[in-house]
Amino acid sequence: MVCKWYSVCPLRRHEKKGKIDLSWAEQYCKPNDGWKECHRYKLEEQGIYHPDNMLPNGLVDETLT
Repeated sequence: MVCKWYSVCPLRRHEKKGKIDLSWAEQYCKPNDGWKECHRYKLEEQGIYHPDNMLPNGLVDETLT
């Protein structure tokens, strides 16, 4: 099962531009329940703001714009 936020996640835009590796999606977005470990997912579920350049591991990548 894919994360329910997958289609609207801004990380998809960064993937398409080649700014981040597809391995992020393979590890956090697509595996069975892997998305439950994604910091973006956890914050989204709680309605807590998080920047578009936050990676699934919680680190903010300032090079992503």
